[in-house]
Amino acid sequence: MYHFYWFGMHAYWWIFWVILWMLFFSFIMPVRRSNWTSYRDLQTPLQLLQRRYAAGEITSEEYEERRAKLLRDAKAV
Repeated sequence: MYHFYWFGMHAYWWIFWVILWMLFFSFIMPVRRSNWTSYRDLQTPLQLLQRRYAAGEITSEEYEERRAKLLRDAKAV
């Protein structure tokens, strides 16, 4: 009879710890992860443009046009 009683109490503690860990990973970890700065945030617009051109996402004409606009806007500021 006591064997079933202790098993039941032990199961409740497992449920408690599982729920506690689930709460920790669902609430604490996303908040912490949102403070990380990504590599993309550290790049300048010209570096992003060069990366897109090197990857073949844009053509040479688009690259030259956008580069000229970026350099013109940088001089205006």
